[in-house]
Amino acid sequence: MNFNKELFSLIKAVKLNFYLLILTGILIAVATLALAFLLSNIINSVFLTNKTLPEVRSLLLGFLFVAVLKLLLQFLEGSFSSSVIAYVKTSVREKIVKQVFDIGPLLLKSEQTGELANTLIKGVDKLEEYFAKFLPQLFNALLIPILILIFVFPIDLLTAIIFVVTAPIIPLFMYLIGNAAQKLNNKQWQSLSRMSAYFFDVLIGLQTLKLFNKTNETVSKIFDVTNSFRIKTMNVLRVAFLSALVLEVAATISVAVVAVSIGLRLLSGNFNFQEALFILIIAPEFYLPMRKLGAGYHAGMEGVAAFERIKDFIPQEGTLISIPKSELASEKEFTAEYSLEIKNVSFTFPARDKPAIDDVSFTIEKNKITALVGLSGSGKSTIMNLLLRFFEPTKGTISIGNQNISEVNAEVWRKNISWVSQNPHVFNKSILENIKIANESATDEEVIEAARKARLHDRIMKLPQQYSSRLGEYGAKFSGGEVQRLAIARAHLRNSKILLVDEPTANLDPIIEEEILKDLFHLYEGKTTLVIAHRLNTIINADKIIVLKEGKLLDYDTHDNLISRDSYYKKMLESYYA
Repeated sequence: MNFNKELFSLIKAVKLNFYLLILTGILIAVATLALAFLLSNIINSVFLTNKTLPEVRSLLLGFLFVAVLKLLLQFLEGSFSSSVIAYVKTSVREKIVKQVFDIGPLLLKSEQTGELANTLIKGVDKLEEYFAKFLPQLFNALLIPILILIFVFPIDLLTAIIFVVTAPIIPLFMYLIGNAAQKLNNKQWQSLSRMSAYFFDVLIGLQTLKLFNKTNETVSKIFDVTNSFRIKTMNVLRVAFLSALVLEVAATISVAVVAVSIGLRLLSGNFNFQEALFILIIAPEFYLPMRKLGAGYHAGMEGVAAFERIKDFIPQEGTLISIPKSELASEKEFTAEYSLEIKNVSFTFPARDKPAIDDVSFTIEKNKITALVGLSGSGKSTIMNLLLRFFEPTKGTISIGNQNISEVNAEVWRKNISWVSQNPHVFNKSILENIKIANESATDEEVIEAARKARLHDRIMKLPQQYSSRLGEYGAKFSGGEVQRLAIARAHLRNSKILLVDEPTANLDPIIEEEILKDLFHLYEGKTTLVIAHRLNTIINADKIIVLKEGKLLDYDTHDNLISRDSYYKKMLESYYA
């Protein structure tokens, strides 16, 4: 019946509210039975036994009281349902966001932003339909018909037998049609996720598509993608409407059979009118929970289909997205006043056999510049990401002084690191906020001083709103060199003892590159610095150069010493600048 144990486990903290939700549903059914009994009694008393108003006043007051009580129970049912749904949606979104932060940007690169946004927003909203429309009705469809049968059996055995025989027809049809619908729902959800991911990618690359005159082809592709989703959606709706029609017809025919049976016996004088009217009133109520379950079945399947993707982002045993954690982690503090030592470190990415780096050992000396060089795929970025604690080493240790960094609280460790990347991320916020992200407790004066050191202050002051100017998505209002200066300003503001730099001049023209390098070397002063270097201007001034090849440490020395001998480093530079 599509009961998903993993989904049900999400309400663990609000199980009491959920059980109260089911209880109120049963109490509403009891109130409905009471109303049917009172109403049949009132009608029988007034029209057949000719009782006066004073004689039926107590029945009328009882009817009014039960009706008000039923309204109150329906209000409570809605309240309990809202509390369960609110908790599930909030907790699932919190878990997804936590997992996104925990797995870090590297593993997240394998996920498409549009699909992730669709999962986080629309996918979680689909869970509401499962918990609001399907799950409570599943319990009600099991319990309420049994409750009604308990009342009907002593009154009329034949009607009870009709109920028992016809009741399985509705869930049978629901199951037969539901199997086909579930597969269509899964395909529809996958199509929606892919469409969201593609559309988001198109928006991000709109400028590039316009420059290369590819807009017409993209519009055509978007039409094809949306048309495919439309067809899948219509297929789902066709099955949903078909099943709704079948369920309504089955319930209507079943009620009609009960009505004909009672009508024939009333005409023959073999049935009490009050009891007959009572059964006729509650007959639709017997099938109502199953009809509601059928109506909510497809909404429930949409929730299950969405959850199949959502659970990849919820931290749990067997999750598809995970990050290796050190068994030594004990959340210790540390001091950054030492050299960094990488000793016999190996790392293999999940689902890969070949290590990205293999048994690498070297020292990043205190207050000196260490350059990391090698061709693409040599392991430079992997080492940088291990230092940033996006991963933990598969083997070996990274230590500062005598302290294994795996034993250091990750947040404390990162607070002692400044990171200047090749493509710094700029948020659609003010310049002040974009720089201040490096140190949220910094004053405006400290931010301005950091911008001065990065030689960005004069450019900012020429803007109409100066430091309050918004930069747009991805720093659209700044040039590449200005974005790099903003990253340098962040590093100045953070003023950490450890500085990690991933060739920030790789995408700049030679004149801007020379200016940025001068600013960077001012930034390096008094810091333990590791630079991923691709350009000779960056390498040549390093105190020590680490040479990597296919994940292994090949050589290390100063630039002059490496050039003076027939080294792989020398050949690499000759090939690179040939």
